[in-house]
Amino acid sequence: MFSYRHAFHAGNHADVLKHTVLVAVLQHLIQKDAALTVLDTHAGAGLYRLDGDYAHASGEAAEGFLRLAQASALAPALQEYVDLVRSFNASAASTKIYPGSPFIAQRLLRAHDRLKLFELHPTDHRLLAGNVAQLEAGRQVAILLEDGFEGLKKFLPPPARRALVLCDPSYEIKSDYGRVVDMVDDALRRFATGTYAVWYPIIARQEAHDLPRRLKQLATKAGKGWLHATLTVKSSKITPLSEKRPGLPASGMFLINPPYTLHGALKEALPQMQQLLAQDRHAAHSLEAAG
Repeated sequence: MFSYRHAFHAGNHADVLKHTVLVAVLQHLIQKDAALTVLDTHAGAGLYRLDGDYAHASGEAAEGFLRLAQASALAPALQEYVDLVRSFNASAASTKIYPGSPFIAQRLLRAHDRLKLFELHPTDHRLLAGNVAQLEAGRQVAILLEDGFEGLKKFLPPPARRALVLCDPSYEIKSDYGRVVDMVDDALRRFATGTYAVWYPIIARQEAHDLPRRLKQLATKAGKGWLHATLTVKSSKITPLSEKRPGLPASGMFLINPPYTLHGALKEALPQMQQLLAQDRHAAHSLEAAG
């Protein structure tokens, strides 16, 4: 149950997509004065070292964020994301620290906003608590050793009626796909105007392909707008000559009640993501929205 460690994958192409979206969404939501509550259902350790053993073993950041960091003339949404990650490092020329979604969110939130972080993995929970303690953020950040799918419920609706929920489980357990759908369904009943952002892997599993369709159905039934963005960096086929595990070929972000500015931002950013992060000729992207 606790085998997944995001430290192996920090800064990879899936993080680029997820965190570019997260930065763009938060920058829009904090334009209003009213307090915002951000709930991260699977927070991880919060901070990762790209020069550490885990990231070095996988090398995924080299084909993800580090490619963007070396590029010029980036789309605005990508530049904002790159600049934010660089702000966690002493030198803009070298990225050794990569912030996970908890630290990206906290960096953008204001003093009166709140951040709720759920993490069940005992090691990552301990690391998260230690990393957050360095922020001296006080009551702004709460760390909960709980199942985020269930723990989310007690915080919806939030006091100021404004919330962003980020859900990005590992999906190592097949039942996670169904739990995501159940969580979003329940959350929309509790707080229909919240913004819900779901990351998921695009892999050769029927549940992965069904997930965005099921989320569209929930949004449509609730009368809410949605946005679906995907990024593919390589073929999903496994070749017999491959010297290492094939790794994740693609991922997607599905949002319900997305900011109206997000579609335009991603329309410009996604083609650059595809170009810069492509690992073979099968790289692609898609963007669709309704409402």
